[in-house]
Amino acid sequence: MKKKKNDLLTEVELEFMNELWALGEGTVRDVLERLPEDRNLAYTSGATILRILEQKDFVTSRKAGKSHVYIPALDKNTYQSRSLADLSKKLFDDTPASLVARLVDDDALTEEALGQIRALVDRRLKDDSG
Repeated sequence: MKKKKNDLLTEVELEFMNELWALGEGTVRDVLERLPEDRNLAYTSGATILRILEQKDFVTSRKAGKSHVYIPALDKNTYQSRSLADLSKKLFDDTPASLVARLVDDDALTEEALGQIRALVDRRLKDDSG
């Protein structure tokens, strides 16, 4: 029986997906080798996490000899959009302006970062107005 499809990843699943996105595709060992040394995850744990990701339809796999090669089933941009929409809905009353306001009010944001955000907004407004 297939698990209920989950739209969002747990922290450890996201950690594995980030490595798979960077690799393009990979085996359990490929992913584990990219994790920080202090993670020290057992091979069986890594295999379990990737199997769960496959059950949730985040990855597909193919056999290569005795190994399974895992391939991301959705790209990182798609997942970022989905996560941001979920965050906006749950934490910012589905008001994107509130989410952006919270981000822009962050004192840790540099002038350079604010300038980049302004440029992105300006470009989007220009593109939308034709």
